[in-house]
Amino acid sequence: MAATMEDSPRSPEAKLGMRVEDLWDVQEPQLSPNEKLNACFESIPVSAFPPPPSNQEIEIKSDATLAEAVEILAEHNILSAPVVDVDAPEDASWIDRYIGIVEFAGIVVWILHQSDPTSPKSPSSRSNGTAIEAATNGMASLQLEGKDLGSSTTTSGNFFEDLTSSELYKNTKVRDISGSFRWAPFLALERSNSFLTMLLLLSKYKMKSIPVVDLGAGRIDQIITQSAVIHMLVECAGLQWFESWGTKKISEVGLPLVTPNHIIKVYEDEPVLQAFRLMRKKRIGGVPVVERGGNNPVGNISLHDVQFLLTAPEIYHDYRAITAKDFLTAVKSYLKKHEKVVSMSRGLITCKKDCTIKELIQLLDHEKIHRVYVVDDDGNLEGLVTLRDIISRLVHEPRGYFGDFFDGVLPMPPNSRV
Repeated sequence: MAATMEDSPRSPEAKLGMRVEDLWDVQEPQLSPNEKLNACFESIPVSAFPPPPSNQEIEIKSDATLAEAVEILAEHNILSAPVVDVDAPEDASWIDRYIGIVEFAGIVVWILHQSDPTSPKSPSSRSNGTAIEAATNGMASLQLEGKDLGSSTTTSGNFFEDLTSSELYKNTKVRDISGSFRWAPFLALERSNSFLTMLLLLSKYKMKSIPVVDLGAGRIDQIITQSAVIHMLVECAGLQWFESWGTKKISEVGLPLVTPNHIIKVYEDEPVLQAFRLMRKKRIGGVPVVERGGNNPVGNISLHDVQFLLTAPEIYHDYRAITAKDFLTAVKSYLKKHEKVVSMSRGLITCKKDCTIKELIQLLDHEKIHRVYVVDDDGNLEGLVTLRDIISRLVHEPRGYFGDFFDGVLPMPPNSRV
């Protein structure tokens, strides 16, 4: 065991890493490092994952309005929360108690979708109309495949203020948007499930977070996120099993998975709603903003950033047109004014292909971000690496591992070996 880990104060995550180290040392010598890690993580229950400093899990009731849900998420500085069915009996099992997980981003994108005049639920398609009717006139191309959003003047600063004052926003219940974009099914793990199961769900099966339930209480014990796993890995630096994996260059483990030709991007002079439309259409978590006529990224807009459309709509009031560049500028000014620091305010985070896994996860953890853009020496985009990509390079799925685990819950991913 590494002396540095023995001699230094150990965090809960580091202690967990040392548990992996002990298992690593007794694995069969003929196993490859990857097979050893799989065996180690399969032997550790998910209940061993360190709980967050504040282990109070926030829940949102299914009859809460979207406005109330946004207020709860913003107050607790979280991006998603499980939704409790208010109609479930007091003694309901966790399967019947929870109806899904709602995300901040999902609320915003759903509202934009419904406020489109082409939507059957659009306020402008009703006789009485609402405060956002005028603002949505000109957004008809938002949902049309292959169509541009039109000029950026269709999304003036007043649009977002009108949106948050609309009846659609104030009266729609959280349960009404179940099954919509970024609505996650409540697929939970029991405390006895393995670390390997959790890591595979967060990587290959594209889950952003996983609730761990206490069967006895029928309630959530904790929620494990991709970011929490990355932080755990950072705390394991110095251990043999980690160093055998973490000292490799990202190019050696097949990263980046997303190459330049496949990166979805927006130009700085395009309407910001184009960025959110692309994220919804392509089911991705963010897009780089690049300069017109080039391939140099100047910023990043993620689904997490759409919270500012609802929590600070006044920052756009003076804009006649909201472009992607305007969005970045307005939010940075707002954060500076209110002395808040988030990843977007620190600029675009990049790395090179010769970066090691260890360096990359330390960067992601320090900056509290979910993606890093890979650039060449001239600053041109060469790829994209996400938290999910990194976790996917830590473990692999054994043949037939999940069996009927997903029946009736999730569609299987392409090329699944289950």
